[in-house]
Amino acid sequence: MFLNTLLLAMRAIRRNLLRSFLTILGIVIGVAAVITMVTVGNGATQSIHDQISSMGSNLLMVRPGQRMGPSGGAPNFKEVDADAVRSQIGGLDAVAPVASRNVLAVSMARNWQTSVTGTNEEWFPAGNWQISSGRIFNETEVRGGKTVCVIGDTVRRELFGNRSPVGDSVRIKQFSCEVIGVMVPKGQSAMGRDQDDVIVMPLRAVQRRLSGNQDVNMIMVSVRQGGSITYATEQIRNLMRERRRIGLGDDDNFFVMDTRQIADALTGTSRIMTSLLGAVAAVSLLVGGIGIMNIMLVSVTERTREIGIRLAIGALEHEVLLQFLIEAIVLAALGGVIGVGLATVASAVLTRALDVPFLFDPGINVISFLFSACIGAVFGYFPARRAAGLDPIDALRHE
Repeated sequence: MFLNTLLLAMRAIRRNLLRSFLTILGIVIGVAAVITMVTVGNGATQSIHDQISSMGSNLLMVRPGQRMGPSGGAPNFKEVDADAVRSQIGGLDAVAPVASRNVLAVSMARNWQTSVTGTNEEWFPAGNWQISSGRIFNETEVRGGKTVCVIGDTVRRELFGNRSPVGDSVRIKQFSCEVIGVMVPKGQSAMGRDQDDVIVMPLRAVQRRLSGNQDVNMIMVSVRQGGSITYATEQIRNLMRERRRIGLGDDDNFFVMDTRQIADALTGTSRIMTSLLGAVAAVSLLVGGIGIMNIMLVSVTERTREIGIRLAIGALEHEVLLQFLIEAIVLAALGGVIGVGLATVASAVLTRALDVPFLFDPGINVISFLFSACIGAVFGYFPARRAAGLDPIDALRHE
């Protein structure tokens, strides 16, 4: 009986193909929109997570001030503060003091506005930087403040084009810096900054040649794998309060930032936005359901005489109800299938255009399809109930 009812429903849909397609268009758009929003949102979340991870594993950043941005008059750190962290706190892999300046770098006829980072050799493993050619500077060059540098891929491209810069020199203000290495590109950070637009030099060279003081803008600390980041953060905070002579009850004039907290905050925001966009897109599914109910009511009116004949020759009410209910469910399910296919194509195109990973999620595809079928059942029930409740004699008299 179910098979016969299904065949009757399919015949009715096939008789009015254009109307059937227009009926399910709302379901198609709703399913496609929900899946596309969730897929692109998941890709964006993964991209943010990957960008934060590229900054370094178990990484802490100690900065003056109480928030990101200007230090607000708080004193900068000194190199001895980084030395104290290295010597007095255990469980650390790397400690790198950092001083940065914006400069104009020149090579032959080319110039490029970039930033110079002064640090030590531990900055590279702390920030998870790899070398594509050449080498990093060593401890002797750091202590002597030698004017050697390692450049990012953006600086290499803008100043040297396709040729190898290793062994060549870059002029920064009034001095020349020998290029000894090029870093593997990382791309943009989660904050939108080009991580490859940088020149890295020994800290003392930057302090002597550019800044003219012994200040350190930041201390990067890499916690050993398996170590407690919370414990390390608390130890660093206590040490810095002691060294900066901050009294009991006074606020810190520095802050310790955990890159995992940045990742959690950004990915959490991305997930919330994805959920909101998915919820907004799901509204079109309800609109599609109303469209199905509307067209099914029209169909019942058009086929009143047919329903009367079926009831008159012995068809039961529940058989008529099942026929129209299955017709509505098939329409919605068909819209769901088309929507899933359309969403897969749209998601692949959008993730490629936005340069985020394409993460196919079977769960959201199945849920969207089942939800579309449920929409058909819910909104198709009233027209089906109306068809099943027709009086056979009145239905046969209908013109």
